[in-house]
Amino acid sequence: MRFRELVTKCRSYRRFDGKSPVTEEALRELIELACYVPSAKNLQPLRYITVCESAKIAALFPCLSWAGYLAEWPGPKEGERPQACIVMLGDLAISDDFACDSGIAAQTILLGAVASGLGGCILGAVDRTKIRELFRIPETFTILMVIALGKPAETVVIDQIDESDSIRYFRDANGIHHVPKRVVDDVLLKFY
Repeated sequence: MRFRELVTKCRSYRRFDGKSPVTEEALRELIELACYVPSAKNLQPLRYITVCESAKIAALFPCLSWAGYLAEWPGPKEGERPQACIVMLGDLAISDDFACDSGIAAQTILLGAVASGLGGCILGAVDRTKIRELFRIPETFTILMVIALGKPAETVVIDQIDESDSIRYFRDANGIHHVPKRVVDDVLLKFY
């Protein structure tokens, strides 16, 4: 797969094939990719919890919010829920700034997922208190996000838009998920 195709196929998938499990080894391989990416000051403060046991996935699911622009949609139904998740943590003993590192690592994990036939969704709207309790996460770690993973069970397309168009993603009558994206000429600036 060419890199451009990999990037354009790397969408936020929110519905998954419930009959296609994701193994602990697959999660480990995705996290290994994140170990090799750049890190601010090379501090490498990110840590991860893998979740692929069905009971733990079921317990984690109510802690996740799925699509802010789809207010009427409560999230994936039974049989379409993620088959695995990665909880990304920041080690406060190392740093208190994870913004750059977490984004690079999360996108690398998603690119690796797509390259291996999976898909995922980065979830930042999560119930951190319940997740901390569920996984007994010490206070020395901050919960940054959850990355839901599985074999995609939906079609997500990119719609190129003009600056005056809405950026709100939506589902059409056929259940196709549309993601508006600005074109390069609208984001490329020159001030000199």
